[in-house]
Amino acid sequence: MYDIPATLMRGGTSKCWVFARDDVDVPGIHLDDVLRRLYGSPDSRQIDGVGGGTSTTSKAVIVAPSARADADIDYSFAQIGVADGVVDWSSNCGNCSAAVAPYALHKGWLRPKGEVTRVRIHNTNTGQLIVAEVPTPDGRVVETGDARISGVPFPGLEVVLWFVDPAGRSTGRLFPTASTTDDLDGTPVTLIDAGAPLVIVRASDLGLDADVSPADIDASETLRARIEILRREGAVRMGLARTPDAAARAVPKFALVSEATDDDHDFGVVMMSMGAAHPALAITGSVGLSLAATTAGTLVHELTGDPSSSAVRMRTPSGVLTTRVGSWQGRPAVAVARTARRLADAVLPLPLEELTSFSRGAVPRELAVR
Repeated sequence: MYDIPATLMRGGTSKCWVFARDDVDVPGIHLDDVLRRLYGSPDSRQIDGVGGGTSTTSKAVIVAPSARADADIDYSFAQIGVADGVVDWSSNCGNCSAAVAPYALHKGWLRPKGEVTRVRIHNTNTGQLIVAEVPTPDGRVVETGDARISGVPFPGLEVVLWFVDPAGRSTGRLFPTASTTDDLDGTPVTLIDAGAPLVIVRASDLGLDADVSPADIDASETLRARIEILRREGAVRMGLARTPDAAARAVPKFALVSEATDDDHDFGVVMMSMGAAHPALAITGSVGLSLAATTAGTLVHELTGDPSSSAVRMRTPSGVLTTRVGSWQGRPAVAVARTARRLADAVLPLPLEELTSFSRGAVPRELAVR
């Protein structure tokens, strides 16, 4: 056995195991194999690992102090496939991003500065700069708070995330096709790249009501197959894959949007996550939705009209999420408030004798955050 220190954290509406980069650098073993075996994949229950059996609880955060002049922490995100065991590095998780700064402060990698400490995070998956604002009252590291977000039943430490210059991180353009609306197999779509590449479709165009739920979507194999076809075709149109079959599982993301049903939100959204409906909302997806809502000509803007302020209010399956379109140090940015909490510190035994050996250089260079 090879012992690996790890910290279980909740970030937003996701749970993730957080690892220091050096601790998962196992000699002779590919990082994907390390994560697969730790999480117990492939297995729909992940019964012999620390994965939670769902896409929102089978996530890994790998961090290290950064050598970059524009960042304090380097952060790589991995989505570990539950049943198929595929380790996907193609995108970031905005919810898990909320765990990075509190972890770094708790580890003593950074010193708190004033009442609010700003931590610059470089996400290696996308090249995205995320600035996390963490309360540090009287210059102290704290791990509790009274902030609440939809989808989490208990209060937690508030972490405000600023996604700086989010447009075009994967494709080079906010609208990869140079159009705010496109047609995929007869279905109107908005293809946008901000936070993460995103295919946006009106629920009504797939014959769905505004109150469609994740359970409704997951119960229809025909609907999920149609959504996946559109998502994969969107990947090709956005230049993310040469063929639909070559599209990654995690990107582009897919969002069904609908008109508002109450005065407390601007539009409704249900997002897909690894082939199933997300129980809340992918925060990286909310960044693209926010910019779509404030850009004339998109399907989201047609639902909302001209926003009366910089706030964008989205009704998700777990409640209303509000983002803010603004700037950080003069650069375009989208802010969203999350909460985070450290749940457990552990040592995870890795059965080396079961693993296939690879060279140490097998980890993709762009993801080697050390």
